[in-house]
Amino acid sequence: MSHDAITVRPFEHPGEGRRRAKSTPKGRQIDPQAAHEIEQLLGDRPRRRDLLIEHLHLIQDKYGQISAAHLAALADEMKLAFAEVFETATFYAHFDVVKEGEPDIAPLTIRVCDSLTCSLFGAERLMQELQNSTGPGVRVVRAPCTGRCNTAPTVEVGHHFVDHADLPKVLAAVAEGHTHTDMPAYVDYDAYAADGGYRLLQRVRSGELTRDDLLKALDDASLRGLGGAGFPTGRKWRAVLGEPGPRLMAINGDEGEPGTIKDRYYLETDPHRFIEGMLIGAHVVEAAEIYIYLRDEYPASREILAREIAKLPPGGPVLHLRRGAGAYICGEESALLESIEGKRGLPRHKPPYPFQVGLFGLPTLINNIETLWWVRDVVEKGAAWWNSHGRNERKGLRSYSVSGRVKNTGVKLAPAGITVRELIDEYCGGMADGHSFHAYLPGGASGGILPAAMDDIPLDFGTLEKYGCFIGSAAVIILSDKDDVKAAALNLMKFFEDESCGQCTPCRVGTQKAALLMQQPVWNRGLLDELSQAMRDASICGLGQAASNPLSTVIKYFPDEFMPKEAAE
Repeated sequence: MSHDAITVRPFEHPGEGRRRAKSTPKGRQIDPQAAHEIEQLLGDRPRRRDLLIEHLHLIQDKYGQISAAHLAALADEMKLAFAEVFETATFYAHFDVVKEGEPDIAPLTIRVCDSLTCSLFGAERLMQELQNSTGPGVRVVRAPCTGRCNTAPTVEVGHHFVDHADLPKVLAAVAEGHTHTDMPAYVDYDAYAADGGYRLLQRVRSGELTRDDLLKALDDASLRGLGGAGFPTGRKWRAVLGEPGPRLMAINGDEGEPGTIKDRYYLETDPHRFIEGMLIGAHVVEAAEIYIYLRDEYPASREILAREIAKLPPGGPVLHLRRGAGAYICGEESALLESIEGKRGLPRHKPPYPFQVGLFGLPTLINNIETLWWVRDVVEKGAAWWNSHGRNERKGLRSYSVSGRVKNTGVKLAPAGITVRELIDEYCGGMADGHSFHAYLPGGASGGILPAAMDDIPLDFGTLEKYGCFIGSAAVIILSDKDDVKAAALNLMKFFEDESCGQCTPCRVGTQKAALLMQQPVWNRGLLDELSQAMRDASICGLGQAASNPLSTVIKYFPDEFMPKEAAE
């Protein structure tokens, strides 16, 4: 029976006759003005549950904040419980939720990236200067990695990025009203098609190139997932295809690992190479719909994709472009699926795995942007071409995101298996002036920290694990003799503490306690080792399992820095 069919009469006490209790509204009341504004804002857009985050973005973009009245009106409009909408909105860092009784958010927000690379270049000092130099209409807040580590420090004014930021540059951007992103030059649809683009897709769709032949090409080249896990691409596609349909495809563009900039680089230079690889993957696994999840810190990439997808010929799978909202955890594949479904980005327990039960409960192919970017070249040029690259008995190419104390930072396309010393000398122009090589992160925030003396290890999948490290997404951060390795490890642990989804105790509490212990003048090695082991063993997902890698490697490889000689005595 529906609720509309139920009639509830007030209780009548004997002797009161027909007098009824005073009617009191129950639950959260909807403000008529807020309801009208939400209705107008959503227009003819569907009110589906999976579009909740997209609708929250509409409110945030329009009003610069999300009020309690708008949250209640949105919940009513989407036929959701207020608690569902509230918990989702407050989970993501880019939604500024104003609770009842709180003052409005300042009209302009300045986000200062405080990731490791930006911190090396004075982000903390810059943030203090901005807080002391801006007026009441400006809010200055910390931000996790914005994916622009090669131009550190980076500040975001509204949605406009100030690279190599300093106080005068940021204040000038504020004064001049630069609050929207700049669009880079890139290869558009016409230029890409004129250079042979989409011919491979046509061959696959026409049957000229069979599914088996294409998968064999990926296998022969040993193309692996380049988002960090390194799972063989051909094997993943086969696994999804082996599940009963219907099937879906999801793109992991939530590149949030501090130090990683490669996906943004490829999207902002040659986006159709990624799009073609994506459409080929969808055809192989017979996915009728593709959900492209892109982090909110990449507004230029999102605009490029929206423009260029609109130019594609009709036919093929339905494409959905979804916008993240500032949550590093959504780079974890199952948390990514939860976010696409409009929920908090909480990792799922496995099994079942996403290729079995993924997006909306269907078998789902999940690929990283760079992985798909390479599909065309690998198939057209052949496995022999791909395998002709590589050093130190490794094969293929890697996109190394290099930041820190080198002369030339950025994405360096280099042979897989190159050593960090070779990478610095041959691709980065050497160390920055006045700096000597001291330490490096081979795989971003969670990949550990190694000393310069260990500069001859091939940088590739499977070569770093025995040292307590891994290559991950190949984000290489270079530290010099002027940098504090202990401070670097603490910066990373604070990042993980902030970005923990909070679902499991080992990660939620472990990162917090580790950060507190690491702020002590002398580290308690026994307690930190025990805490690290608990986090590795018991955390639900890779964030908690790998969060202690920088801590553990500093203890192992930098004994003089984690335990000063005078303290040891």
